[in-house]
Amino acid sequence: MFYYLFFVYFYIKRITELVLTHITYCKECKQMNTGYEWCNTCNAKHFQQDFENWTSGNIDIDKCIQNIQLLAKGYHKILEWIPYDKLQDIEYIAKGGFGKVYKAKWVDGYIQSWDCKNKNWKRVRSNMCVAIKSLNNSKNITSEFINEITLHHKIVDNNFFSFIVRIYGITQDPISKNFMMVLDYADYGSLRNYLDKNYNKLSWYIKLNDLYFVAFGIEKIHIKELVHRDLHIGNVIRFPFHSSITDMGLCKPADFDESQSIKNSIYGVLPYIAPEVLRGQNYTKAADIYSFGIIMYEVISGLPPYHDISHDKDLAIKICHGLRPRFNIKVPKLIVHLIKRCLDANPLNRPNAEEIRRILDKWVNQPESDLENQIKEAEEFNYNFSTGLIPSNCRIPPTNLGLSYKTHSEAIYTSRLLSFNNLPEPINSDDYYKQHDNIISEEFSGKKFKLNFVIF
Repeated sequence: MFYYLFFVYFYIKRITELVLTHITYCKECKQMNTGYEWCNTCNAKHFQQDFENWTSGNIDIDKCIQNIQLLAKGYHKILEWIPYDKLQDIEYIAKGGFGKVYKAKWVDGYIQSWDCKNKNWKRVRSNMCVAIKSLNNSKNITSEFINEITLHHKIVDNNFFSFIVRIYGITQDPISKNFMMVLDYADYGSLRNYLDKNYNKLSWYIKLNDLYFVAFGIEKIHIKELVHRDLHIGNVIRFPFHSSITDMGLCKPADFDESQSIKNSIYGVLPYIAPEVLRGQNYTKAADIYSFGIIMYEVISGLPPYHDISHDKDLAIKICHGLRPRFNIKVPKLIVHLIKRCLDANPLNRPNAEEIRRILDKWVNQPESDLENQIKEAEEFNYNFSTGLIPSNCRIPPTNLGLSYKTHSEAIYTSRLLSFNNLPEPINSDDYYKQHDNIISEEFSGKKFKLNFVIF
């Protein structure tokens, strides 16, 4: 109910902003605003008049920021050059595939509108918490850095709420000279961190709600005819009320030809990469959907995919042969079926992002009686299972439930370069669509124990 009320609040606030936009006019030119308290024509002039007062020291960065500012039709679409001394209390958070991430306070806060009376920008949220993403060797600026910034702003909507993490601006470390992106800070870190700390307190609907946000973000990327190419749960960050997709560095047009890339390599986290991509085929929207299917499994089960085995060529071969992660709990069949569709070995059989988002939206905000009944059945069974009140002919020990897991020393969940030769043609397991209670059968998963009582 809480999340339903939040959605009601979100839609009411958004509709209110749209109404105000359409009935308010710029105080300077008297023309209709292009965004909430925003006039593109007048504000572009204000930005342009200020161009001579700042520089990043790099002409390409300057042009990128200036172009985005001139085209911005709302305050959520602008980008700033942020002097490093405006960022305080900087502390290291984590290291990723491309660089490091820090947390800091942004003294000024972001621009919201033009103050006609004081002839200056009106800023909000001074001393706000932000994340700073440092890119390795970015002092020698590359097209990849500019590409990430440009595509990020292409995807982000002109509203107060986004399913793609917002970039506020660019800064530069005065010591390393590396350029850094200043982004929204996620209070709860990655969705993986959030699950580790809160999984046992999350209801089915909260999990589905998080997945809804991720699906909506993927849909926004695909609507722009782009593909993320590196979707995994570490690239989904958790705010108090929603999740957002981040790390758009590998994002490219949907028709991008991999063979024309000098860096003709796979880059990502092995368990999330679609089998056809492992074999060297182009990244497609369907490959993003496969990645989402793995994320969906992870959010529902609480477990990282293939956490107990090495992430090597042997795993890549098994994935192409139809291996998929198995649930350690009873899961509603409707949810299992959607995940299986996303993880189909044939990309053409996978649903698109819009369909997934619509299904999850319905499940969260208009729960079907079938899903509700399946959730109640699953919760009852899982509770009895965890407390020892299990069927006498079920041989799985209760310790397999929950988040009691150990990660294999060679299970790697950060993006890296991968190269596999001579992988087999991807197929589904023999009983993929006959197995309705889990993603794959216990027999196919290669586990040592068998089930006499089929519960999954």
